Amino acid sequence: MTMPIFSPILRSLLNPTIPFPSKFLLPYLPLTNIFLLRSFSTQNPSNSTKSITPLQKQFDSWVHHLKPGFTPSDVNRALKAQTDPDLALDIFRWTAQQRSYSHTHLTYLTAIKLLISGRRYRQAETLVDEVIAGACDVTVPLYNSIIRFCCGRKFLFNRSFDVYKKMLRSENCKPTLETYALLFNSLLRRFNKLNVCYVYLHSVRSLTKQMKTSGVIPDLFVSNMIIKAYSKCLEVDEAIRVFRELGLYGCEPNAYSYGYIVKGLCEKGRVNQGFRFYKEMRDKNLVPSGSTYMIMVCTLSLDRRMKDAVEVMFDMLDNNRSPDHLTYKTVLEGLCREGKADDAFELLDECRKKDVSLNDRMYKTLLNELHYICRE
Repeated sequence: MTMPIFSPILRSLLNPTIPFPSKFLLPYLPLTNIFLLRSFSTQNPSNSTKSITPLQKQFDSWVHHLKPGFTPSDVNRALKAQTDPDLALDIFRWTAQQRSYSHTHLTYLTAIKLLISGRRYRQAETLVDEVIAGACDVTVPLYNSIIRFCCGRKFLFNRSFDVYKKMLRSENCKPTLETYALLFNSLLRRFNKLNVCYVYLHSVRSLTKQMKTSGVIPDLFVSNMIIKAYSKCLEVDEAIRVFRELGLYGCEPNAYSYGYIVKGLCEKGRVNQGFRFYKEMRDKNLVPSGSTYMIMVCTLSLDRRMKDAVEVMFDMLDNNRSPDHLTYKTVLEGLCREGKADDAFELLDECRKKDVSLNDRMYKTLLNELHYICRE
């Protein structure tokens, strides 16, 4: 009788003396490991995937809002509805990758404004570079926005003038009054030292000439910046010439116009002419700034015109402008050197009554200095 053929597993089960094949044996696992293995195998596989962030949900929602065949106007509305600049940039980049679509000046302008307001300056600079490289058709508002952004960034100052030159060469995007106002304002921020002023004064002259050549009529704000630039560089004759031209442009000089002229003339040493402009200013009921008052008082005192200096200082106090310590000291020393020490003490007491900012500490300091000068 032929013995049936059994598998090794079955033979070991029928005859206990036959060992169980080792290749079918499972390695020993502790109970805890078996439990962990079982629990891992029964986990929901969806839990291992990364959850969707709220920003991604918003992005997906806006992408679904943009129906196939969307236009730049649709994208522009979607961008304007965003409060998160990063989300706006994602939408801007995603739409640019779609077929049969390209951004226009409208979407670039909105995206740049959103990035600037959200302080994403590097991303805004990237979009600016794309516009300059010709990524879209350009308009005057877009150019002016780029110039405003570049003027506000220290390392992009030269870039703003590059954009301005592109506007000069273009046919449909010539510089406007806003363009020149941005550039003049950017230049004047660098007029902090006299030797630096002369470097940028050439640019002011060139801009002024180009502005007039292109037929752009300056307003009072731009004219005052030009007057200030010339006065800072002590080119007072040029400043007065621009001052006299204000009437040709339909502008009436204001307190800033007169103030820049007065400061320039006083620093130049032309005290009489500066004082005439000051009186003309006061005749029009224009109130000078505190710095204009102080430089006028100090210049008159150093020119030994103490009566006029005291008169201007009282006018300053009547208009709620407070002289600083140096102004008080200059006037009091001038009176003492003319032998009017009693008048100096009376003036100090009277100023203490009128000037709220003249506290006890400053008063005692001025009083001690006055006693010291009188002993000399």
